[in-house]
Amino acid sequence: VDTDVMTDLHVQYMDEPGPTDVLSFPMDELRPGVEGEPSPAGLLGDVVLCPEVAARQAREAGHSTEEELLLLTTHGILHLLGYDHAEPEEEKEMFALQRRLLLTFLAGR
Repeated sequence: VDTDVMTDLHVQYMDEPGPTDVLSFPMDELRPGVEGEPSPAGLLGDVVLCPEVAARQAREAGHSTEEELLLLTTHGILHLLGYDHAEPEEEKEMFALQRRLLLTFLAGR
């Protein structure tokens, strides 16, 4: 979405000013499976990206906008899966998994 829409979402859902790079909106529809029966299909939720913010961050970090969008998508999906980075230990776990996923994906391209 563009920066105006992202700003509106950021204020409405996070009570934070200005645009952000990624927002995740979990659907809470996943249900655990039982022994011998797989989990039923469900939706994780929505991940909203702001390409303008991503492009700026990519320039600042010295990599491509595509790589930044991959990072943000991975980050957003990890939030949908229940990972967070509010506490130092949570951040360490989430960012290590994020890095491992990205390196694995980029190595396979």
